[in-house]
Amino acid sequence: MNRDNSKICVYYDGACPKCVKDRRNYERLSGKAGDEIQWIDITGKDDLLRSIGIDPRKALLELHVKDENQRVLSEIDAYVLLMSKSPVLKPLARIIGLPLVRPVLSRVYHWKVNRRLRRSGRL
Repeated sequence: MNRDNSKICVYYDGACPKCVKDRRNYERLSGKAGDEIQWIDITGKDDLLRSIGIDPRKALLELHVKDENQRVLSEIDAYVLLMSKSPVLKPLARIIGLPLVRPVLSRVYHWKVNRRLRRSGRL
């Protein structure tokens, strides 16, 4: 749970090597800005996810982030919020949030996640 309301919570798939690598890359690129992030591995945490309104199956299919106001964002909105917290990634957050870019990225993102989960037998 988000114990410090000034932080955002990122609910990520800790059983996914790419997700873990992405987290490490984010932390490396963000420096001190990464201190504003609380990372929660969703593996085996179905009850926790349900208690905050996240469907555990959907949590595997899309990144979820709880903002400072306790609002849960998912998919591209979650990435925009997460990336906007890092000075290095903030310009990219603006780009992926653009109306013409967002739907294309969403399709590619879902295709890659579904492929990864099928390959690992988790879908």
